[in-house]
Amino acid sequence: MVTQYEFTGTNAKGIAASIERGVAEGALPPGSALPPVRVLAERLGVSPGTVAATYKELRGRGIVLTRGRGGTVVAEAPAVASRRPPKVPQGLRDLSGGHPDRTFLPSRLPSARAAAGSRSHRSSPRLARLEELVRAWYERDGVPSSHVTFAHSGLDCVARLLSVELRPGDGVAMEDPGYHHLLDLVPALGLRSVPVVVDDEGIRPESLRAALRAGVRAVIFSPRSQNPYGGAFSARRRDALVAVLAEAPDVLVIENDHASEIAGVPLHSVAAGGPGRWAQIRTVTKYLDSDLRWAAMACDAITLARHDGRLLLTSGWVSHALQDAVAGLLADPGARALVARARDAYALRRETLLRELARHGLDAHGASGLNIWVPVCDEAAVVNGLRSSGWWVAAGARFRTGTAPGVRITTTDLLPEEAVRLAADFAGMLGERQATYGG
Repeated sequence: MVTQYEFTGTNAKGIAASIERGVAEGALPPGSALPPVRVLAERLGVSPGTVAATYKELRGRGIVLTRGRGGTVVAEAPAVASRRPPKVPQGLRDLSGGHPDRTFLPSRLPSARAAAGSRSHRSSPRLARLEELVRAWYERDGVPSSHVTFAHSGLDCVARLLSVELRPGDGVAMEDPGYHHLLDLVPALGLRSVPVVVDDEGIRPESLRAALRAGVRAVIFSPRSQNPYGGAFSARRRDALVAVLAEAPDVLVIENDHASEIAGVPLHSVAAGGPGRWAQIRTVTKYLDSDLRWAAMACDAITLARHDGRLLLTSGWVSHALQDAVAGLLADPGARALVARARDAYALRRETLLRELARHGLDAHGASGLNIWVPVCDEAAVVNGLRSSGWWVAAGARFRTGTAPGVRITTTDLLPEEAVRLAADFAGMLGERQATYGG
C-alpha cells in the first residue's frame, strides 16, 4: 500500500483529482496499491460511499483497476500517463522506436498554396484536389471510396469514432500484442479492451468471434504492418474475418492501415467484404513526414456523418494548408519514387534480420511493415543482454495485454550487415544464459 503519498479531497471529485495528480506526477506509479475504501474514508473524514464512488470513477476512466481481494491498484498503463518507452541509453544502436529511416523522407515539404477563395472552411472542409487523390488511393487497393473524410491523425480519428459510437463501459476488441497508443487510448475513453490474439496473418478469426460473443461494440485492427507483430491479412484470412464479422453487423469495424505505402505486401481489406459499419484509416507520417499530422478515412455513410458532425463541433476542419502540403507530396513523382525505394529497402532489411535469426534457430515474426517481434521468456533480461552488445530494443510489455513476452525490433534503418551481427549477438546471448533469457 502507498504510504508516502498524501491523499486529499472532501468529495469524490476532489479525491479522484488527488489520485489522478499522483499518477500523472509519478508519485503513484503503476501497480501501486491504494488504501482500502474504509481506511481512506477514515483518513479523509468522508463516508466509505464517497471513496467507493471515487474508485468507481477512476476504474471507468482506466486509471485504476480492482483485483478482488488484491484491492485497488494503479493500472499498468493508466490513462493519464501513456506507456512511454524508456530513454535510450547513450552510445547504443537504437532499434526500439518504430520510426522510418529519414533517408527516405522527402527533404522538403511543399509550400502551402491554398487559394484564398478556398478558405470557406466549414462549407468546404476538404480540398477537392486532395479528396480526389484520396479516392483514387483507396480505389487502387479495392477499398470503397464513396465516402471519405480527413482527420488530424490516426489516433485522433479513432478517438472521435469511439467517442461518438460507444458509451463508457462498452467493449472494444483490440489486437494482442498491439499498438501501445491504442491500448492506452481505449481505457482513457472509459471503454473496455477485449484482447484478440494475432499471428502472422493478423487477428485470428476464432479469437475475434469470442470477442464478438462477449459483446464488444467495436473492433480495431491492422490489415498489414501490424504493430508490433508484423502480421498481414492473406486473402484467406480476410475472407474468414469477413464471415465472422457478418455475424455482428452492428459492430463498428476500424481498419488501421497506418503504413500502407511501405507495408511491403498487398492489402486484403475487410472493407471490400461489405461490413455494415466500417472505417479504414490511412496516415502518411511513416513515409512522408512525422510532422504531417493528417489522416484519411474511407467509411460507410453513417460513420461519415457521425465523425464529421463531431469534428464540426470541435476543431471544425483539418487545416487547408496542411491538406495542401499532403496533396503536393501525394502527387509529386519524386516523393512517390522515394516512397517506393523505402518500401523495397524496408522489406529487404526486415527479411534479412528474419532470415539471420532463423539461421541461428531463433523464432521471429514480421510478415510486413517496420518491425519484427521475437518471443522471449524474460523481456528485461533480453533487453539488458542485447544492451551489453551495443543494441537497444523495445521490451514487449508496452504492447501486450495477455500474450506471452517478446521484444520488438525496428528494422527500418538496420543495414543487412548489421542484421548479421545483431542475429549473432542475439543467439550468442541466449546460448550463454539460456536458462535466464529463454527464447
